[in-house]
Amino acid sequence: MTTPAPFKARSWLFAPGDSEKKMGKAADGAADIVLLDLEDSVMPENKPAARQLVHNFLSSRDDKQRLWVRVNPLSSGEIEADLDAIMAAAPGGLFLPKAEGREDVEQLDELLTAQEKAHGIDVGATKVASLVTETPKAMFHTGDYEDAPRLVAMSWGAEDLSSALGATIQFQADGNYMPTFELARSLCLVGAIAAGVAPIETIQSDFRDLDGLRKRALMVRSQGYRGMLAIHPAQVPVINEAFTPSDEELDHARAIIALFDANPGAGTVGLNGAMLDRPHLALAQALLASAEE
Repeated sequence: MTTPAPFKARSWLFAPGDSEKKMGKAADGAADIVLLDLEDSVMPENKPAARQLVHNFLSSRDDKQRLWVRVNPLSSGEIEADLDAIMAAAPGGLFLPKAEGREDVEQLDELLTAQEKAHGIDVGATKVASLVTETPKAMFHTGDYEDAPRLVAMSWGAEDLSSALGATIQFQADGNYMPTFELARSLCLVGAIAAGVAPIETIQSDFRDLDGLRKRALMVRSQGYRGMLAIHPAQVPVINEAFTPSDEELDHARAIIALFDANPGAGTVGLNGAMLDRPHLALAQALLASAEE
């Protein structure tokens, strides 16, 4: 079983890069990763000023490892200006939108290596996460990311994909995604696990519905997701709690591991009336590893 490397990234909170106030509020909160946004939340005419604001904000902080920047897509003609403006301030990572396969991450790696060398940053220190379902082409390449340089997480998005497809409705009457978008969610999950990186659930746009957020976060976690994007600080505590193993879960995992340790040659063990095999052991070990992280 392939499992992502330990990486504490339950909550990823967006903050617009053209608002010093909103960036400060996000960074002072409990989000594991703060995404200073230079893409969708910033109008084209405001991007130069936003780049300078993000640089200055990063330079003023001591917690830069959790401060990442969502840059503009490689196809936008804007990403070089993004990197020129922000890399001297050494963000902890970059969030790459509209990735269409491993080649995009490799191209970003080349750009980052040059920037790190120019600014005295250890080569490879800047991590990368990618949004991997935002175009129709991208959907066919979610399984291509194994060994992609710097990559630690993959996420998905419905909004840009919806626009590209001409889909006017994303959700069914019961609140679940339409089949195409459920496919995107599934492809991101299996692609991330195949690549050995953390799968991260997309945003919930209704930031007031915290009960619905909790239900959704617990559901995607049960399927293998390791964290979730957020658009409002109020969502962060709910996401952090949902993606933190409970004491009961940890006790159950320890019991499974103890049983297999006590029976080293066994392929299966019995616990509370259930027969458990080696995949259950791997899940228990991964759960404890995530808790330790």
